[in-house]
Amino acid sequence: MQSRRDMLRQLALAGLALPCSPALVRSAGRPSATAPRKVSQLRITILSTMLADSGIGEWGFGALVEVDGRRLLFDTGAHDDVVSRNARELRVALDTVPEVILSHNHGDHTIGLVPLRTALSATRADALGRAHVAEGIFAPRRREGSANDLNAMNRFRPQYEATGGRFVVHAKPTELYPGVWLTGPVPRRHPERNWSVAAAGRPETKVEIGGQLVEDTVPDDMSMVFDTEQGLVVLTGCGHAGVVNTIEHARDAVRPAPVHALIGGIHLFNASEQTLAWTEQKLRGFGVRHLIGAHCTGVETVYRFRQSLGLDRSRCVVGAVGQVFDLASGINAGAIAR
Repeated sequence: MQSRRDMLRQLALAGLALPCSPALVRSAGRPSATAPRKVSQLRITILSTMLADSGIGEWGFGALVEVDGRRLLFDTGAHDDVVSRNARELRVALDTVPEVILSHNHGDHTIGLVPLRTALSATRADALGRAHVAEGIFAPRRREGSANDLNAMNRFRPQYEATGGRFVVHAKPTELYPGVWLTGPVPRRHPERNWSVAAAGRPETKVEIGGQLVEDTVPDDMSMVFDTEQGLVVLTGCGHAGVVNTIEHARDAVRPAPVHALIGGIHLFNASEQTLAWTEQKLRGFGVRHLIGAHCTGVETVYRFRQSLGLDRSRCVVGAVGQVFDLASGINAGAIAR
């Protein structure tokens, strides 16, 4: 009888692969192989954040990533239709985007997932058909004394899978395509504590891990990293793992290069003076050359970092809908954010 090894060898020689059917797939980490290849073309267009040069603003985040001929959506906004409406306003087609990355479980980054997938798949079956998430995103979230799961991802998951979509769970840094990385869960080396806490008088929401309710530090927070000749480009949703933790993790996983661009939300809008001073010192050490501070970064934080990092208004701006970062030409801020 033919062995499984012989069968796999023959399939490989014939250019075939075994079918893979599960709706939930666990990533294998970085592909092996040849010398690392750098990203040569990269364009990131913001489709959801609070400030809008074109379209509608909201407390949320979403961005279209176009990298070396591939198109991916990073986060899906806080409302059913904001990302889709802004995409139409900007004449950005989303039906040719097969993959979506969800930075973490919070609704201001995930609520648009199912409506977008449902609408776009009516035109193209593979549109947003694969969703990349970090391990821990489906962990139940509860308040003490309540059995209710407050993690909206556990409502979205069956709805998304019913459309034929599948989730790919990443437990560690993964190179999706040459030079295009997902961080997976980010180790918390520094106590940045970049997540929101419960309001006074309201019970804290906790995450269930191993049958125990513990503080929800958003362990599923994940960012994208692009390895370019100019350095690393880091794209974050909220950066709940901490922007410094995220960048250090990226430099360990990819390579210890300067940060050519930092784009997205880094949850410093309510940070203390001490935290801001420490963070800007670390960012200077990383050599950040471009900064788009969107969503939860904080407007005053962006202007402070512009000065402390030695940047100018062409290289450090408040994030706005319609804004573009292009690897070749830098930031196109639009009129309102310059």
